[in-house]
Amino acid sequence: MEPMIATELNPALTPVSFLLGTWRGEGEGQYPSIKPFRYREEIRFTHNGKPFLIYTQRTEAIDTGQPMHAEAGYMRLVGEGRVEFVIAQPIGYAEISLGRVDGRRVDVECASVGRTPTAKPVTAISRSFWMDGDTLRYELKMGMEGNAAIRHLTGTFRRSD
Repeated sequence: MEPMIATELNPALTPVSFLLGTWRGEGEGQYPSIKPFRYREEIRFTHNGKPFLIYTQRTEAIDTGQPMHAEAGYMRLVGEGRVEFVIAQPIGYAEISLGRVDGRRVDVECASVGRTPTAKPVTAISRSFWMDGDTLRYELKMGMEGNAAIRHLTGTFRRSD
């Protein structure tokens, strides 16, 4: 069931309203322990009239359309350009990230990662979303087992709705 979308945007969300909509595009991933890869991705930022954005993301293989990854969460502004972003992933971890919105750019860094006993040892995550004209760009850095976060994913998206 699709969430009900309010016609009125909560005024607290005005600084991140540029993210609203469904964004589709392609990305690429890399990490020292894996072979580089490409994927198709859809990101949605919606709202329900409350003072937070609803975030969903899913990826699929370019060649087969096979689902690869998904995640969901919430972004809220907590005053003076500060952002909190909570994301859960089906691979066994959830992240609580804090950051800033500056114009048409959002940068967050993970303050804590909760992991199940079988999840990969992810210990650091940072995400950036920014507008480049009509294009949304995205970068995710990740660190495992206490290592510093390094670039893992990048993507470029166009609004599709």
